[in-house]
Amino acid sequence: MTAKQNQFQLIDEEQLSLQLIEAQYALKESRGKSNAKSQLILVSGIELAGKGEAVKQLREWLDPRYLRVKADPPRMFNHQETFWQSYARSIPAEGQIMVMFGNWYSDLLSTAMHVSQPMDETMFDEYVENMRSFEQDLKNNNVEVVKFWFDLSWRSLQKRLDTLDPSEVHWHKLHGLDWRNKKQYDSLQKLRQRFSNDWIIIDGEDETERDQLFAQQILRAIQHCPVHLSKAKGRWQQAAVPEALLQPAAEAQQDDAEYKKELKRLTKKVSEAMRMDRRNVVIAFEGMDAAGKGGAIKRIVKQLDPREYEIYTIGAPEKYELSRPYQWRFWNKIQPDEKIMIFDRTWYGRVLVERIEGFANEIEWQRAYDEINRFERDLSDSNTVVIKFWLAISKDEQELRFKAREETPHKRFKITAEDWRNRERWDDYLKAAADMLSRTHTAYAPWHVVATNDKKTARLDVLRAILKQLKAE
Repeated sequence: MTAKQNQFQLIDEEQLSLQLIEAQYALKESRGKSNAKSQLILVSGIELAGKGEAVKQLREWLDPRYLRVKADPPRMFNHQETFWQSYARSIPAEGQIMVMFGNWYSDLLSTAMHVSQPMDETMFDEYVENMRSFEQDLKNNNVEVVKFWFDLSWRSLQKRLDTLDPSEVHWHKLHGLDWRNKKQYDSLQKLRQRFSNDWIIIDGEDETERDQLFAQQILRAIQHCPVHLSKAKGRWQQAAVPEALLQPAAEAQQDDAEYKKELKRLTKKVSEAMRMDRRNVVIAFEGMDAAGKGGAIKRIVKQLDPREYEIYTIGAPEKYELSRPYQWRFWNKIQPDEKIMIFDRTWYGRVLVERIEGFANEIEWQRAYDEINRFERDLSDSNTVVIKFWLAISKDEQELRFKAREETPHKRFKITAEDWRNRERWDDYLKAAADMLSRTHTAYAPWHVVATNDKKTARLDVLRAILKQLKAE
């Protein structure tokens, strides 16, 4: 997209500033409303094409208190991280505007230009496709992404390098390229043309036109705040409920001594397997209330040092989390330097409790299956193994466990009126679980269904499933 294509015209700066501020405050006031959104602005381009100057001018035309800017030097891709991981925390909340100088495209270019063996076109294009899918997921969750490439001819770049203030040289060197090297310049231009067809191209030759085009395009973006759609088109195809969920295995008569012996063997083997595996491990638990998630987690970590793992117990999102994409709070919990992460309830709340209780509308929960699959695929591709469990018990067994909790002093905290109320939606949860299992069981993140009324059997089955997926049986 170019200035000519948009029939660009210079306008009075005071008028432009007024329009920008009005749009900025309207966006800010949209928070919590049916047209709420945030604006994420990705900025990349040729060095000395005026990126910094254009953002500086934008900040003068806007209310600078409500324009956030994140500037990072390009990073080489790390096989232990997803491409979005280092940026997730900075995804803006509803009503906010964020400019990212360094972003996943900068990192892609840096990696492609600097690896000892150049990244082949197929891999480069796969990264671009994944990035666009991530950006579409952001858009679906009310984060609009607009991308700017600041361009400059080779000749103009060399002239600006000749007149560059010596005090600024160190900053421009941070971007990792030799801007006197014509071969590097040409390579960069060829690479960026593989992804910039949906970017706005800013010609950096004329400073006034450059700054105004940048600002006018942002004005157009933040003024566009349509009401969110909530009704899905077409009829939802409900998956059949698996027989194992309808009829969990009855309680088994298991010798206590044999159970303890096998439990000790498996807990030791699981701890060793997770330590020895070169990948990070994410273990995710979902299931009916009182199905044994806590008991299973306790056995998983039994022979681990507390410093080796992190357990996240997921409840309803906080108010500040509701103003961001629903997976945002999970993006920020999964860190590459944490070897073992265990989730008691997960990102699947979107297609379970949020679907059933109406906290997510039809469009939101129906598209969440694909969003979750992409999230888990990104984790798998970045050297993280995702092990997922659905724990199932019968409705009668749940009632027995609820009553036992009420009668046991140190377990009373585990049972609430909400738990009893949820039993009225039992069939709805079974249907939601069936859809979840059908639509998110993948080769890279398969589901392990543990359906039994026997706690001991469930715990052993969980441990065996971990070993199986880690290929450590």
